[in-house]
Amino acid sequence: MHDLVIRNGTIVDGTGAPAFTGDVAIDNGRIAAVGTVTATGKEEIDATGLLVTPGFVDIHTHYDGQATWDADLAPSSWHGVTTVVMGNCGVGFAPAAPERHDWLIELMEGVEDIPGSALAEGLTWNWETFPEYLDALDAMPRTVDVGTQVPHAAVRAYVMGERGARNEPATASDIAAMSRIVEQGLNAGALGFSTSRTMLHKAKDGEVVPGTFAARDELLGIGMGMKRAGHGVFEMASDFAEYAEEFATMEELSRDSGLSVTYALLQSLGDTEGWRDSIARTEQANARGARITAQIALRGTGLLLNWRGTVHPFMPRPSWQSIAGLPWDQQLAKLQDPEFKARLLSEPALPQGMPVTSLAKNLFTGWDGHFGLSDDPDYEPSPEDSIAARAAREGRDPAEYAYELMLEDEGRGFIYLPLLNYTDRHLNHVRELLDHKDTLVSLSDGGAHCGTICDAASTTFMLTHWVRDRERGERLSLEQAVHRQTAHTAAAYGLLDRGALKPGLVGDVNLIDLKRLRLLKPYLAFDLPAGGKRLLQKAEGYVATIKSGKVTFREGVATGERPGALIRGPQAEPLAMAAE
Repeated sequence: MHDLVIRNGTIVDGTGAPAFTGDVAIDNGRIAAVGTVTATGKEEIDATGLLVTPGFVDIHTHYDGQATWDADLAPSSWHGVTTVVMGNCGVGFAPAAPERHDWLIELMEGVEDIPGSALAEGLTWNWETFPEYLDALDAMPRTVDVGTQVPHAAVRAYVMGERGARNEPATASDIAAMSRIVEQGLNAGALGFSTSRTMLHKAKDGEVVPGTFAARDELLGIGMGMKRAGHGVFEMASDFAEYAEEFATMEELSRDSGLSVTYALLQSLGDTEGWRDSIARTEQANARGARITAQIALRGTGLLLNWRGTVHPFMPRPSWQSIAGLPWDQQLAKLQDPEFKARLLSEPALPQGMPVTSLAKNLFTGWDGHFGLSDDPDYEPSPEDSIAARAAREGRDPAEYAYELMLEDEGRGFIYLPLLNYTDRHLNHVRELLDHKDTLVSLSDGGAHCGTICDAASTTFMLTHWVRDRERGERLSLEQAVHRQTAHTAAAYGLLDRGALKPGLVGDVNLIDLKRLRLLKPYLAFDLPAGGKRLLQKAEGYVATIKSGKVTFREGVATGERPGALIRGPQAEPLAMAAE
């Protein structure tokens, strides 16, 4: 008798192989059989008409703080994710000298828009070193498995103090010390190391992330620490300001260390074809023996604008500033007052003296790039769907249209403003990248950008948009879509024990009703410690999510089962499978 048997489902096993109808049996948290299962189960689930897929593996999240107090790690766990990798973009909370706690919080607040008050209340700081941080994570049962990376900013500040925090050059002894700390972190169980080299990532005080200007010898020195540990992914976010030099460093780092290097690739604002050069350079480096991959997003990376969010189009206007510090009920009453509305709309969108940057123009006046969001949100809207176009058809002022849109549902309305990855106003370049051998589906940023972005539902979007609903271009096969966020992402971080429905692998499974799978409208919740806010998004159609053989969610509701744990280091393929 098996612990659990899932019967008569459409099995999409994560390998990219054609789907088939069959059964899946799980014993002791591992898959025992796939195909026709004759033995009964202590628990049986009829999956007739449902997709049976591996649990999704999300390799780009920022739950580094939340994972120390929250066992569920929503919203990722609501969208079929059973494994997350965090510690991306060079920021995290270990190693942490006692005098650096507030600084690390302000760094994460600035870079990833996670409320500092929530982190200050939620973090227990019962660690200093990275191995001690892993021990703290290891003590908590959870609904998903958690993998970590050692963050460059924390390491640099720990070793160099204020010199490191302010991006001063590292000495040879600094580099040696950082290399040892990264090596120790990997030996203790980290899956990789991450760094940020983009001017977009800034602390709350406006300083860029430590490591942004790290010299080649610093990066290569840390890479040698990873080489000594014998495993690890080197993850980076970069502006590629020095394009050739940056790719040369990544190639040298990968070839000298033998490790995989992965970087974020997004279509830049106003640059429709620059990503092609990055992919070409990646191909060329790999042809010379490097192992470089580009992490790609599945849709436009943009802001969710809302009266109570971090940003909205009317923030600079004096009338808004006059009520910005009031409680929400008083703000709402003012916003619903016709006289207040008329006064605010009569004011300049960009007050005198305010720098007129491309971001400011897009955010405060770029109505042709603003789109409304509701249930079943459209993340590939056409120019005809923009606020500018809709307002023009109705003979209205687009600013007034946006004001009223955000005022819907008692002030809970949203505007979607894709800033990156949507320059062409379509996602054809993403479809092209999804077929490329050197790309990884990534950049969900689960746990981050709490008041501006909610892309942790990307796993659901992959199935609803790219497999079933897309109308503006080519779709993706079901088998490829599942493979790209299961076995493919798992293997990228050396997690060969999961990501496919094969005997011996971890028993992580989703049961999905694809016909009724849908994304709901995002919403703001104030449920972080200290009442901190975060954007959340739910889905309908996940009949069950199973982690290590235990049903953790039924129809989107947590069951209370928490079989998830910390992942310590790469996980080998079971011997039985390796022998096949």
